[in-house]
Amino acid sequence: MLTIRKASDRGHADHGWLDSHHTFSFADYHDPNHMGFRALRVINDDRVAGGQGFGAHPHRDMEIISYVLEGALAHKDSMGTGAVIRPGDVQRMSAGTGVVHSEHNASRDDEVHFLQIWIQPDRRGVTPGYAQKAFPESEKRGRLRLVASPDGREGSITLQADALVYAGVFGSGEAAELELADRRHAWIQVARGKARVNGHEVTAGDGVALTDERRVQLEGIDDGEVLVFDLA
Repeated sequence: MLTIRKASDRGHADHGWLDSHHTFSFADYHDPNHMGFRALRVINDDRVAGGQGFGAHPHRDMEIISYVLEGALAHKDSMGTGAVIRPGDVQRMSAGTGVVHSEHNASRDDEVHFLQIWIQPDRRGVTPGYAQKAFPESEKRGRLRLVASPDGREGSITLQADALVYAGVFGSGEAAELELADRRHAWIQVARGKARVNGHEVTAGDGVALTDERRVQLEGIDDGEVLVFDLA
């Protein structure tokens, strides 16, 4: 079964300094029909104005991924981590027993555009952790590059969750296919551009849920950048 979650149907919050679209219920946006998909709990499409950001706040028992599309995001946390996340980087913070962090636009002038993703972990109460790695476009062009996994295979960052996360960039004439194991499910999020998922045209902000399907088939239309979540 294939279900498309259109970008225009997402929740929306405009705080002036932050313009955010919520694929699933989040904060003041509540939709009982869209509480998440399998272990995937949050996909927020955030644009933060220059010099602005999220002040220090706590999290527990969640795998939090930031995927920057434009600009740069400055991160600080109670583990002593200080880093800047740029396009092509994948950042993962395991909140575990508890962590306090802040995320700010690293520029005083330019907007930062990124996806904030939450995945529910397999186990609660793990030791908090942080990972960040760059995956250049050359590794994602015309293919699905594994960027996060439970065991860090193929140079991916590790997750405390039964989830495989892939990223790909597909122009016209470029295509890739991902086989899904029995009883696995997939969510495909279009980060930007346009693509075709299992024959259906989708555009930036759209999400596609696949249940009881054997494969994910991706075709490029207009430099479609996609994230694919292979989930239990």
